[in-house]
Amino acid sequence: TNLEDIKQKLKELDEIMSSPDFWNDQKKAQKISAERTYLSDKLEKLNNIEEKINYLEEYIELLELEPDEEAKQDLENEIKNLETLINKFEVESLLSGEYDSKNAIVSVQAGSGGVEACDWAEMLLRMYLRWAEKNGYNVEIVDYQPDDVAGIKSATFIVKGPYAYGYLQGEQGVHRLVRISPFDSNKRRHTSFAAVSVIPEIGEEIKVEINEDDLRIDTFRASGAGGQHVNKTDSAVRITHIPTGIVVSCQSERSQIQNRAKAMQMLKAKLYQLEIEKQKEKRKELEGEKKEISWGSQIRSYVFHPYQMVKDLRTGYETGNIQAVMDGEIDSFMETYLKYKVSANPKN
Repeated sequence: TNLEDIKQKLKELDEIMSSPDFWNDQKKAQKISAERTYLSDKLEKLNNIEEKINYLEEYIELLELEPDEEAKQDLENEIKNLETLINKFEVESLLSGEYDSKNAIVSVQAGSGGVEACDWAEMLLRMYLRWAEKNGYNVEIVDYQPDDVAGIKSATFIVKGPYAYGYLQGEQGVHRLVRISPFDSNKRRHTSFAAVSVIPEIGEEIKVEINEDDLRIDTFRASGAGGQHVNKTDSAVRITHIPTGIVVSCQSERSQIQNRAKAMQMLKAKLYQLEIEKQKEKRKELEGEKKEISWGSQIRSYVFHPYQMVKDLRTGYETGNIQAVMDGEIDSFMETYLKYKVSANPKN
């Protein structure tokens, strides 16, 4: 998309928005308003990049006339900054999916393997919380199920902010850890698994019909070392959708009614996502494509021993700096995945 196309589209949207009956259809108006904000932001960034390129071209011409080592070093730094800016813009331009701009509902579930797997699930939870904090996102932990010995059996949290789902979508799948177990007195090497699920938080604009007869609703007491994450009250709610087997829990609110409302919101999002996945699979079958197993597939390996390496098995991207990754520095994995997704699915 070039600058002129964006300017033309903004002009068209401004004409529509200036109409006196624009807000009569609230949903349509909100959609158009959001598109205008997105395009306006894109135009501003493109203008900024263009200005920087023009400035650097003039700087280079000046240096050719009057060579200067210090100025040359400044120029190299400016070029690096421009490359970072262009890369960020390129990644953001990949976030154009229908739900990419939404909040993300993320669940981390320990795989089989007892305390070892539960400890690994908690390490992943910490990694995502650190990533969200570093990127200025707000996080609400809505469900936290600690293990009796160490770590967590599962946790669900909502990452709130622009493009949270867009960035986190590539984290869905099975994450594998290889390390010397701190719980094994013989210091043997263990392999642990944890599954991560990521779905967009859909708003009221999406209608999902749920039959009350299909639900089993249980209340329970939030327990364990949730710390500041959860309220230890009897108001925690677990909803099971019997036809699909989907289970959602919420214990972040003070009242049972609030927890139930939030759990229903998450259930709607999961059922909607399930329907979208079914439609995708049907389309793939009609197009004669081979089915791809998304849930249950291993996406990334974290090896602590005998060497140190975190490797994404889809994109091939890897790093030896395990500590940085576990401290939430996973942007490179996310960006590489977004680029890979576009090249792997040019039609999408």
